[in-house]
Amino acid sequence: MRKALCLALALILGGALARPVLAADQPAAAPSVKTEILGQIDDAEKKLVALAEATPAEKYGWRPSDKVRSTGEVFLHVAGGNYFLPTLWGAKPPEGLDLKNIEKGGGDKAKVIDTLKQSFAYVRQAIGSMSDADLTKIVKVFDHDGTVREVLLHIAGHAHEHLGQSIAYARMNGIVPPWSS
Repeated sequence: MRKALCLALALILGGALARPVLAADQPAAAPSVKTEILGQIDDAEKKLVALAEATPAEKYGWRPSDKVRSTGEVFLHVAGGNYFLPTLWGAKPPEGLDLKNIEKGGGDKAKVIDTLKQSFAYVRQAIGSMSDADLTKIVKVFDHDGTVREVLLHIAGHAHEHLGQSIAYARMNGIVPPWSS
């Protein structure tokens, strides 16, 4: 009896172990680095645009001190970064864009929001046009040689850095970030 039970158990286990591996049994493929960074950029965009939309127009000129950017200028600074940083790997900004003066006009809420949205669309397109292999290309990153991947990390980090600044500005003005209420 014991032999028969062991034989039956061996057959059951052997059959289970010998069955073909199904696609559903495989772990999901990890997203690419580019996909993960774009996810971070998308998150920053969603929050920056939501905060820009929640900020009253009369607060776009507000600044905590005369030595720092106004609320609207911070949003435009993010847009400027979205247009400038891809130039480090050779992407061309849109024709006629004046990067040196992009932060001017920070008091015009509609213009600021439109510029911010367009800059995120541009940066997604610039990143999307690259292959994953392009991420390891060596480029000049300000004061050193780095990879295109590093530039993508700068884009995401820059957007999140100024998102934090914008949240602080908003809270100083009694504005609650829409996603946190």
